[in-house]
Amino acid sequence: MEKRTTRSSSRTRLSELVNTLREDILTGKRSVGEYLPSEKTFAAEFNLSNQSVRKGLDVLVGEGLIEKIPRVGTKVVGAPEGAFVTVKLGFHSSVTDEADIHRLLSSFQKENPHIRVQAVPTSSNNYSYMSEYLSSGLLDVVMMNFKDFQECIETGEEGMLEPTERNPELYSFLSDAFVADGRQLVQPFIYSPLILCYNREHFREANLPEPDSSWQWKDLIEYSSRLAIPNERLGFHCDLYSSNRWPLLLLQKGGKFERHEDGRLKLAGTAMMEALRYCGEMKHSIPSLSEGITTGESELLLAKGKASIIMTSYFYLNYLLGERLSFDIAPVPHFGTPMTMLLNTGLAVNRKSQVKDAAVKLVDYLTSYKAQLFVRQHTYSLPARKSAAEWVGEEKRYLPSRFSLFRETIPGFRYFTDLAISARELSEINQELKMYWAGLETEEVLCAHIEERLTISSV
Repeated sequence: MEKRTTRSSSRTRLSELVNTLREDILTGKRSVGEYLPSEKTFAAEFNLSNQSVRKGLDVLVGEGLIEKIPRVGTKVVGAPEGAFVTVKLGFHSSVTDEADIHRLLSSFQKENPHIRVQAVPTSSNNYSYMSEYLSSGLLDVVMMNFKDFQECIETGEEGMLEPTERNPELYSFLSDAFVADGRQLVQPFIYSPLILCYNREHFREANLPEPDSSWQWKDLIEYSSRLAIPNERLGFHCDLYSSNRWPLLLLQKGGKFERHEDGRLKLAGTAMMEALRYCGEMKHSIPSLSEGITTGESELLLAKGKASIIMTSYFYLNYLLGERLSFDIAPVPHFGTPMTMLLNTGLAVNRKSQVKDAAVKLVDYLTSYKAQLFVRQHTYSLPARKSAAEWVGEEKRYLPSRFSLFRETIPGFRYFTDLAISARELSEINQELKMYWAGLETEEVLCAHIEERLTISSV
């Protein structure tokens, strides 16, 4: 016997039919003058009766989107003036400056007058907030970084993301990071390795050579001490104890977190504990590493001449736009093998979106050459599209002489997952380390807490 369709599910499918056709017309996917398939075709596609399909089409007739021509068919009339679909984009607040996102959205809407974009800042760094937005359907497109994506996978929620076609014009190493089970779930948008940024005038005044790729951490310690002026200027500043910073030193040490046989992290007596101890010792070697000044504020110190060198990213160089400062950039120091952390931010479409075609069109636009070149020419952020990132032409703002060093450092790009830990474990370890580095927890307590609290999870 054929399974009988409930009234509720029938209403849902009818709504899907109406919403799909409405979006197709408003976004231009179905052009003016085009004739729609027959009612029988729609009935089979959406598992509806012909009568239900007729009711759905009548809704669109009432909205002025289509007209029924007796004995001919149903023709697309087009979008009435003022008609539009709304795409809700959840974006990281910092991207307002990092990619000049509002100007990009304005440009998109000019090219797509029937699509309105509602930009929703998602200021929280907690993935659970993003998860709630996605599961409730409150966002159609969401901006997520590599850590967000890892948490999505770890919690088994990758099914909330709509698979999209891989874009061969985007750096493959960025796209690879957003793949799960062979599906491209996030399209890369902007990225950055960690880098040094420094005041060139300070080096000239002190008659010191500027940083280069040969610098090791001992060189940074030496030169920053010679650049520092007590009560006036820091030689080096970095929010090293941010989870986007301290894993760098552990990665450069070349090890991975070890585990007990039952999967719990093992820390006591391991190379990772030695690396964490070294991070703490660096605070004494360079007292200005972290004095309550966070990422973003470091750049302001540099702009005001209150710091000579900072560790930052291309994203945060945007704080220096318009500043009258002769600055340049260099690779981060290392222990003999050049290596840096990679920050990767992309765009995902909510599989539950009721305006999916418009959402995909927005993602396609933001990753297009036009939009990506805009990012390259108007900000210091690195666009994910290779041809845009490596564009050479007349610059519209001051550009550091070594801006293109990102190209030569690509082989040394690493993620926190290369330490063999999950996103959840990274967050847990970060909380414990703050206590340890602040002197509020001994090494023994740190090891005990981490080994007791963290069990194995997929990485």
